[in-house]
Amino acid sequence: MKAMILAAGKGERMRPLTLTTPKPLIRAAGVPLIEYHLQALARAGFTEIVINHAWLGQQIEDHLGDGSRFGLSIRYSPEGEPLETGGGIFRALPLLGDEPFLVVNGDVWTDYDFRLLKRPLDTLAHLVLVENPTHHTAGDFILSDTQVRDAEPGAQTLTYSGIAVLHPLLFKGCTPGAFKLAPLLRKAMADGQVSGERLQGHWVDVGTHERLAEVETLLEASR
Repeated sequence: MKAMILAAGKGERMRPLTLTTPKPLIRAAGVPLIEYHLQALARAGFTEIVINHAWLGQQIEDHLGDGSRFGLSIRYSPEGEPLETGGGIFRALPLLGDEPFLVVNGDVWTDYDFRLLKRPLDTLAHLVLVENPTHHTAGDFILSDTQVRDAEPGAQTLTYSGIAVLHPLLFKGCTPGAFKLAPLLRKAMADGQVSGERLQGHWVDVGTHERLAEVETLLEASR
C-alpha cells in the first residue's frame, strides 16, 4: 500500500512561522512535523510515499529529498495553486496507482499505528475518527459499529482525523481542479461505502501555536 501526505496548505493561523517555512516543516521538539509521519509510516512498513505541496513547496522537496534517509521512496505532486484536499489527491492519483492508499494530513500529529490500516478495503473509504476537539465540537460524522454516516441533528458525532484509506474509485467522474474531499465522502456514505474506526492514542490538529505547544508537551511526556 502506498501512502500520501497532504502538505499543500498555507498554515495562515501559524503565522509568522509559515511566512517563510511551509507548515509541514515547522518543528515540534526540534523535528519537522512531516518527519513524524515519515518515521511512523516507515515503522509501519510503508515504502512508497507521495507528498503534494504548494506554498513554499520546494523547501519540502529540498529538505526531504528522495526519502532514502528515512528508508522510503518519496515522489512529489506539486500544485502551484492549492487544489484543496480532493483536488490534490485527484491530481496525485497517477502516482498512487489503482489500489487503495493511505492518506494523512501533513498538519496533524499523532502516535496512531499506521500498521492498523494495512488491510483489505471493502468500501470506497475507511476513516479514522477522533473525539471532537474543543475547536470543533460539532464534529463531522457518525460512527455506527464500523460504518460511517453523515452527521444528523442530535446525533453523537466524531471528528475526521485527517487519516484514511481511500480507493481511487472514490474519485470516479472527477475532473482536474480544486475541490473538497468531504462531498465525495458524503456521497459514498449515502451508498454505505465508508467504514471507520476510533483512533486509539494521541492526536492533535496542529492549526495554531497553542496546539503546537500541546504536541511538544505530549512529546516531552513520552520521553
